Amino acid sequence: MSLRIVVTVKYVPDATGDRHFADDLTVDRDDVDGLLSELDEYAVEQALQIKEDADDAEVTVLTVGPEDAKDALRKALSMGADKAIHVEDDDLHGTDAIGTSLVLAKAVEKAGYDLVISGMASTDGTMGIVPALLAERLGVPQVTLLSEVSVEDGTVKGRRDGDAASEQLQAQLPAVVSVTDQSGEARYPSFKGIMAAKKKPVESWDLSDLDIEAEEVGLDGAFTKVESATERPARTAGTIVKDEGEGGKQLAEFLAAQKFI
Repeated sequence: MSLRIVVTVKYVPDATGDRHFADDLTVDRDDVDGLLSELDEYAVEQALQIKEDADDAEVTVLTVGPEDAKDALRKALSMGADKAIHVEDDDLHGTDAIGTSLVLAKAVEKAGYDLVISGMASTDGTMGIVPALLAERLGVPQVTLLSEVSVEDGTVKGRRDGDAASEQLQAQLPAVVSVTDQSGEARYPSFKGIMAAKKKPVESWDLSDLDIEAEEVGLDGAFTKVESATERPARTAGTIVKDEGEGGKQLAEFLAAQKFI
């Protein structure tokens, strides 16, 4: 039986762009270019490596987001994933991490899976809790923050590197894992891969396909909301210390006043 790997990916605003909040205090995604979250590229890469080592495996990439989120799926497909699923619905606008985990769990169950792989966090929200929430909703083990991962004989194994030690972890499939940016450089899509991605299947689902009510997601169903936001003030000119024999003293006084020393 084929090993069914589902990789959850996110379409995020480019971190180099001018990001800001919209009027409803959600991230304004219309005025900045988006792309596949860099941390999710590592998850795609690990899924592809597991597929290459397996006798029979299939990699599905799954995303929840607006129409433009298909660009993230195309990037993953061009890297080598086999097919994609896009969950898109206007009622998803403003969904928080808890709501997103619900949508992902329903979609993963509908798609069928043995292993779910996620990045350690998204590069926009950076909450890092969705893999754990997803595992809880699916009722399966979670092995998170892995810098090394493999699958053998129905078991997923990996190494988690901490500040003081490294842990060797494992769990029986089905399971959810997340990988860090130390798990290995993600491959760059080849021209052949980009052309092949155009022919790979991309399914589109909405909330009704997943038996989710609009009230469970979106801003109305969110457990967390941004109450207020203030734009970062413009940068001001720094303090210039002219060294006329007392420069060191003036610098020390400045650092002390700012409580840096």
